[in-house]
Amino acid sequence: MRVINFGSLNIDHVYRVERFAKPGETLASTHYQQFVGGKGLNQSIALARAGAKVMHAGSIGADGATLKSTLEADGVDVSCVFDVDGPSGHAIIQVDSRGENCILLHGGANQRNGPETMACVFGRAKPGDLLLLQNEINDLPAIIQQAAERQLQVVFNPAPMSNEVLRYPLHKVDYLILNQTEAAALTAQQDITEILAMLRERFAHCKVVLTQGADGAVYQDQQQKLHVDAVAVRAIDTTAAGDTFVGYFLAELCRGSAVKTCLQIACRAAALCVQKAGAANSIPYRHQLEER
Repeated sequence: MRVINFGSLNIDHVYRVERFAKPGETLASTHYQQFVGGKGLNQSIALARAGAKVMHAGSIGADGATLKSTLEADGVDVSCVFDVDGPSGHAIIQVDSRGENCILLHGGANQRNGPETMACVFGRAKPGDLLLLQNEINDLPAIIQQAAERQLQVVFNPAPMSNEVLRYPLHKVDYLILNQTEAAALTAQQDITEILAMLRERFAHCKVVLTQGADGAVYQDQQQKLHVDAVAVRAIDTTAAGDTFVGYFLAELCRGSAVKTCLQIACRAAALCVQKAGAANSIPYRHQLEER
């Protein structure tokens, strides 16, 4: 089984701060670094480092050569990554003293995927392949619709969450992977029990993976609901933790592992990720999990 990740590619500008800036306030950062990132790129890197066969599809600007070469270095197929006019996507990221992050995102080339990108994806996809999507590219409703028509397994990570997600054809999504904040926005509920009940009611056909940070992760489908604990560590930077979880969960799923094993390995990978600063560079390799 192959994963096709139709997703974003960003240049991340990361600023270390004692705390997040408030409206009208100017704060001095203590450190600055530039990384490659974007939820799409991060998840492709996580998939590849977890051992999955993955193809990335998306768009970059003239400043995005390093984004493509980073994917290639990890063995990701980039034959569906296209050059477009204008800047690549980028993010301004504040990381505070507790390792939490606050992100300002500019879509750039990620919002300019054209017909050639769509044709490349669906020209290469085969029934049963996993099509992984996040909420950082354009034309998602059309992509979901076409994927369902071609009998692909659609995996949607609605991050960053927006009101537009509520209008997407989510009834055609096979796997919904989201955190508690995104789930609350999607269901208009706050209590975890009520959130899961509402997701079950609204998306009865869908396999739901709900991540809860330090509280672990929950999986539910029509037959089962289960929970696994997070791995307790001291977080330095949580920037790519969710993306690491997604990549490792799906990679393990492609290996045919039981869902509980997929969740446990994804939590272990995310725990390693948060102990290192940065986005794509903080995503662990599979052998590092095995060594631990």
